[in-house]
Amino acid sequence: MSNRMKINATGWFFIAIATVVITLFYFYPMAQALILSFQSGLGANLSFVGFDNYIRLFHDPTFITAITNTFIYLLVQVPVMIVLGLFLSVLLNDKKLKFKGLFRTAIFLPVITSLVAYSVIFKYLFATDGVLNQFLVKFSIIPEAIEWLTDPFWAKVTIIIAITWRWTGYNMIFYLSALQNVDQSIYEAARIDGASAFKVFTRITIPMLKPIILFTSITSTIGTLQIFDEIMNITGGGPGNATTSISQYIYNLSFKYTPDFGYATAVSFVIVILIILFTALQFRVAGDKND
Repeated sequence: MSNRMKINATGWFFIAIATVVITLFYFYPMAQALILSFQSGLGANLSFVGFDNYIRLFHDPTFITAITNTFIYLLVQVPVMIVLGLFLSVLLNDKKLKFKGLFRTAIFLPVITSLVAYSVIFKYLFATDGVLNQFLVKFSIIPEAIEWLTDPFWAKVTIIIAITWRWTGYNMIFYLSALQNVDQSIYEAARIDGASAFKVFTRITIPMLKPIILFTSITSTIGTLQIFDEIMNITGGGPGNATTSISQYIYNLSFKYTPDFGYATAVSFVIVILIILFTALQFRVAGDKND
């Protein structure tokens, strides 16, 4: 064989291995899960029920509550996290700022913190007799302790704060990396022309970061639609089902309630559909198809 044929053969060999592994551990389970979503029962007693599991979704009040909660997290937390990440990245990209490395590390540190560990810490911080309430009451910021974990509204606020605290630094690093690759002469020209800091940010920074903003919007959306750890460890889905997410409901259907893997799988495909729809919507809103 010629050298070129050997190189091609080697390349196809490695591609074949990757294809087999991905098919075996990714696409095959996905196909099996799709088949399972049209079935009901357990083990050898599985029976085909057609679209009954999907029809059941529209009449399941717990599922409606879970999807409503997930949309609240998505519509509130994702924009806040992206805007906050942009703001912090612009601040930390300032050449005049001292101790930039320390600030960047401090903001990114939550990303590498254990999900369970930080969730437990938040649970104790936001307890009725926790540090946060003690601080707020002591300095007369609030008249009495807030029921952060047992009030439906404040429990959602707690979850949103927890997610934002953890993942803002993740997005900030992407924006910061992109900003450091922007030619500084563009900013200098804008300042010479008399552009204000706000106009520089809206007319130069944001358009240049458009592909990165799109990427972080999609990843943040996917992560929020799959949110599980924070809710499971901080509120347990309570009070009642006030903070239950779709992912936690899938867990409950599979392992907490009487096991119903067929229906749980149908619920999980709702997340898949939502991710596809929101991703397509974000690409459309982004505008340029070539981005």
